Amino acid sequence: MTNGRDEAAGAGALLGGYDTLLLDLDGVVYLGDHAVDGAPEALELARKEGVRLAFVTNNASRTPGAIAEHLRRLGVTAASEDVVTSAQAAARLVAEHVPPGSAVLVVGGTGLRVAVRSHGLRPVTTALDAPAAVIQGIWQGLSYGLLAEGALAVRQGAWFVAANGDTTMPTKKGELPGNGAMSRVIAAAAGVEPVVAGKPEPPLHRESVIRTGAKRPLIVGDRLDTDIEGATRAGVDSLLVLTGVTGPLELLTAGPEHRPSHIAPDLSGLHAPAADVHRQDSGWTCGGWTATWKDGHLDIDGGGDPVDGLRAACAAAWEAAGDGRADEDAVKAVPATLGF
Repeated sequence: MTNGRDEAAGAGALLGGYDTLLLDLDGVVYLGDHAVDGAPEALELARKEGVRLAFVTNNASRTPGAIAEHLRRLGVTAASEDVVTSAQAAARLVAEHVPPGSAVLVVGGTGLRVAVRSHGLRPVTTALDAPAAVIQGIWQGLSYGLLAEGALAVRQGAWFVAANGDTTMPTKKGELPGNGAMSRVIAAAAGVEPVVAGKPEPPLHRESVIRTGAKRPLIVGDRLDTDIEGATRAGVDSLLVLTGVTGPLELLTAGPEHRPSHIAPDLSGLHAPAADVHRQDSGWTCGGWTATWKDGHLDIDGGGDPVDGLRAACAAAWEAAGDGRADEDAVKAVPATLGF
């Protein structure tokens, strides 16, 4: 028994090797206002098998309670304690570096203010309060005045922490400026770079492990530069699902820090056997597919599940690229061959 989980649960499935799922949200569990097909059912089955679920997000604007409520509306069982945000990671980081009860200038919304207060710190909105730190997170109500106060405080010596470094954020309108873009205002005005708490930086992963007590976590995401890189930097396994922003070409050309441990079409892959990807004299094989790197190009041959083909192709491309990245022209024919 580990954390109350029967080791036999999920035997033979990919899920069987882990005690905790650290799940990204948008592109993994839901797409905007709609659940990803099959996601609620896959997550409920994981719970029944004794696996702890944590929903880990770079979003610092909403409180864990609000995020949990959104998940429940989509049919996903979730409580506020199951949600881990970059605001919580940033607030813990600040609390570990300043005296208890310190004033912290919050350049952000409710989620960030609640997180700061929960660590015994005092949220303020003006540099006149001589804050020990400035903590910034994206918020639709972000104003020039609040950014200016943050810049003044940092110039006066306050420690500068950004909840996350995402330069953009997806919306119904398209990609809008994210916290990484907005934090450049204070960084440029004060001449000080922020310490970043969110993915792929270590503080958010650390916060997730502290809150869940995970011993064998699996990070599940749809982005190479946040979810997968964060797992690589933390030294834990990762699962890339194909329901979000990352497509086959990005996977095939991924550098070492962006290569997931597992690839699945969606969260149902948690309950399927871990893919058998192995090397033979003829190349890398998975399912009915064989991928071979020859004459500077990647070839794929066979049939069956196209995701198996992608797994074999990634193994061949990554081996050929070594510590670098495969050239896009050398692999770009493979996704079409696989039917992506």
